[in-house]
Amino acid sequence: MTDDKHVFKRHNKTLLLYHIVFPVKYRRFVLTKEVEITLRDICSEIGICYEMNFVEIGADENHVHFLVQGIPNMSVSEMVMKIKSITAKGIFKKHPEIKKILWGGSLWTSGYYANTVGQYGNEAMIRSYIEKQSSNYVRIHEGQLKFF
Repeated sequence: MTDDKHVFKRHNKTLLLYHIVFPVKYRRFVLTKEVEITLRDICSEIGICYEMNFVEIGADENHVHFLVQGIPNMSVSEMVMKIKSITAKGIFKKHPEIKKILWGGSLWTSGYYANTVGQYGNEAMIRSYIEKQSSNYVRIHEGQLKFF
């Protein structure tokens, strides 16, 4: 990793990477190819609006792994809240059939997993970990670290 992957702001230079996992409510298998494409597209828009860089997104049928680069003025819980709420609204809008499977009206469980990714070499380890989650793993997005 080189300095061009850091985020430069007026008074700081950061490289903040988070591994975040969202299980689907009731662990239902709703993440079809079409839903994964919608999720990827929504995350691209979230990244632009909120200065988040989705370095990697990996999906299994009932949960999603994100490797997200953030900025220091947004906490992990804020990132999670924004990603969960915006992706759920967008997915339900484009795929209303999912609401029938998830009768409670929520796409994601109330909880999540978050972990910071260590300095430099651990990005590859997390990418590899995400890829090897299951035999049904499908990479739905692969990006590069960047600055905003």
